[in-house]
Amino acid sequence: MPSQPLTKAQRMSYRIARGEMGVLTFEPYKSEILPFWRFKTPSIAKKSSADIYAKFLAYNDADDFIGMDMSRKFLQMGMTRAKRYANHKGGRKYDKSTGKELIKDENFEGRDEKLEASLIFKEVWEKAKLHDGYQAKKERFMKEQKEWDKAQKKAAKTEAKAEIKEEDDREVEPKPKKGKAKIKTEIKEEEE
Repeated sequence: MPSQPLTKAQRMSYRIARGEMGVLTFEPYKSEILPFWRFKTPSIAKKSSADIYAKFLAYNDADDFIGMDMSRKFLQMGMTRAKRYANHKGGRKYDKSTGKELIKDENFEGRDEKLEASLIFKEVWEKAKLHDGYQAKKERFMKEQKEWDKAQKKAAKTEAKAEIKEEDDREVEPKPKKGKAKIKTEIKEEEE
């Protein structure tokens, strides 16, 4: 579990997103889970996915949806990265200079191991996605986040209106009273 609890604003800034987006950016979870993430061989993938799933369950016990979702993303990333290394020797999917997708490599040493590692992660990833606690916490988190976002938009709108009103109040200068100015001018003329 995070060494320091996240603030409400930090929690609400987390996005479930599509696939594994954000997996390497949201702290402190990234630093807690990343050391367990390995996929070089099937035996390493089996231990890695088991360790990450154990973190997933610990986050479930702590009622920490974000930790659960980050664990799910690491499991998914284990599956996709191992698959990339199975399809492209060296793991490079795109040409450095052109950015075009490279042709998939076939029949190279280590390919079958990477495919097996990918399947190991896929199995555990599927189990995590279907976990009852995960599904319930995901629904609750999304509802809470939707309400938070709505309240933040409302507060921002109210603040913007207040700022506009302040600017308008500063820009309005009092109009000089014409009657008194004429009298002062007339008095000055009589004195001379």
